[in-house]
Amino acid sequence: MPGLINTHVHTSQQLGRGLGDDVNLLTWLHDRIWPYESSMTEEDSYISTLLCCAEQIKAGTTAFAEPGGQFVSGMARGVAQAGIRGKLANSIMDCGEGLPANWVHSTDEEIARTVEDIKNFHNTADGRVQVWFGLRTIFNNSDELILRSKEMADRYGVGVHMHVAEVKDEVEYLKAKIGVQTVTHLNDLGVLDKNFLAVHTVWLTNEEVGMFKAHDVKVSHDPAAAMKVLGFAKVPRMLREGICVSIGTDGAPCNNRMDMVDEMWLTSLIHKGWRLEPDVVKAQEVLTMATMNGAKAILEEKNLGSLTPGKKADLIVIDPRSAGMLPLHDPIANLVSAMHSENIRDTMCNGKWLMRDRRLLTIDEDALYTEAQQRADAIRRRAGIALPSRFPLQ
Repeated sequence: MPGLINTHVHTSQQLGRGLGDDVNLLTWLHDRIWPYESSMTEEDSYISTLLCCAEQIKAGTTAFAEPGGQFVSGMARGVAQAGIRGKLANSIMDCGEGLPANWVHSTDEEIARTVEDIKNFHNTADGRVQVWFGLRTIFNNSDELILRSKEMADRYGVGVHMHVAEVKDEVEYLKAKIGVQTVTHLNDLGVLDKNFLAVHTVWLTNEEVGMFKAHDVKVSHDPAAAMKVLGFAKVPRMLREGICVSIGTDGAPCNNRMDMVDEMWLTSLIHKGWRLEPDVVKAQEVLTMATMNGAKAILEEKNLGSLTPGKKADLIVIDPRSAGMLPLHDPIANLVSAMHSENIRDTMCNGKWLMRDRRLLTIDEDALYTEAQQRADAIRRRAGIALPSRFPLQ
């Protein structure tokens, strides 16, 4: 079948897996993840990206969208080596409280940084590496930065990737500040568009769902991350409205699993549960979200998402002969609700095998795992992150 497409994953957070459990979002950001990420080097970003790519390849993902880290150069090197496709981005911010000192930049500096990365890395590695604009959140992005990012994205023919209406605190903050919620404000700014990828989108009104529809905004639904602290996105309504809803894993500190197979399973379940409707978000829709809709969301509909003559050779080979996936009555249902990543035997991207019979061909796994643990420990010590006593690593 076509390779899975992960439309939201923080590659630079892979070395922070497990640091963000059982805390609210602001604690997660200010006390755990921002100190961790801001203590990373370019080489750390490279190893983190390589580890993230390894996990994704083993779970059948052949393309992903990165919403923003600090070293696109390190990300690009990791993606190029792994052989996967990546839409990479800086995490650009020009305002907000609690930012680490080395993350405090002006609007001009943030725009210039991404433009420089586009010039250096966009369409490299046989076109597998591309660079987008990565707006962090409305808390940390001025209107000027949002407007100029959209303007520059249009100029360079790339996308804008942004966390949107992620938590209740976000929409309440903006309503108190200017009187409207996040999506309405973005609509008023005129930045909602076909190359705008909105992530999480949990706290939307029905009218704001209509704004997404009117402007062909793409959505990344990240069910595991949403279940930790964010809430239930209006995915059934969005699908009924014809909005392009795709699936993402988010980063390792808020999901712990960069496994699109798990995300498909979760997507098929959670909306039935909170709505008490067993026939919403059907298996066929979920599979489309993870493939064709993913391709549309990352602006690759003509190249990816289906096994069609003329498209890129991005595919996975699945062996259903296992206790967890057989018997096979309805193949689509089994792919979404019974498959495990271990059933994926082979992964190909751009006509090149990245995994055969569960063995990675582009990455030395043993060496990578050793270095990843060493670097993760070193970053945590540099960042001075205080962990709960239950953690064995102190």
